[in-house]
Amino acid sequence: MNHILVINSSVSGNASVSRLLVGDIVQRLIDINPQVHLTYRDVGQDPIPHLTTFTVAGVRAIAETEEELETRTLSDQLIAELHAADLIVIGAPMYNFSIPSALRTWFDHVLRPRVTFAYGPSGAEGLLKAKRAIVVESRGGLYSEGPSRAIDFQEPYLKQLLGFIGIADVSFIRAEKIGSGPDGRAAAVASALEQSERTIASLAQVQTITLAKREGE
Repeated sequence: MNHILVINSSVSGNASVSRLLVGDIVQRLIDINPQVHLTYRDVGQDPIPHLTTFTVAGVRAIAETEEELETRTLSDQLIAELHAADLIVIGAPMYNFSIPSALRTWFDHVLRPRVTFAYGPSGAEGLLKAKRAIVVESRGGLYSEGPSRAIDFQEPYLKQLLGFIGIADVSFIRAEKIGSGPDGRAAAVASALEQSERTIASLAQVQTITLAKREGE
């Protein structure tokens, strides 16, 4: 991975579990490749403006007004960051069974017709292929299994949004039951760190194999 886009969306500051885990993943990636280029986008602390009646054409139609042109410029910038990255690392805490509104707004700006996806004879096709994503999910309860799985509108939604623009290779790191007190939180973080270690090790192995194949061509 030569270029990584890091997106944080928590509003909890230093108390955020997702920020802690994203930081750990980034450090592991730096250890593998100290020359890696990092682009940071913190929509939790520096939110992107929500689309409104006065700005939505900047993403979905022809930008004409000053507000629409400003939105188009921001959308262009966010999409350029996405285009440049080989790997996207996203910190996505569960808020009200789904994702933070700030992260949804980021997606609203990068899901752009004819730029990141297009409609063809077979329906929608994502245009940002050959990229990988790691998504850190922090959750107060247990949603990956059991009765609460039916109300998990976080992971399926993120998988759909990323897949819609062509990013199908997505690894989810889950820190669950962090709302179960200090011991539960500590256990959730420890489990997520183990998941991160396995995920990064797998990525490093894939990268090594890919480089070996290129050198043998």
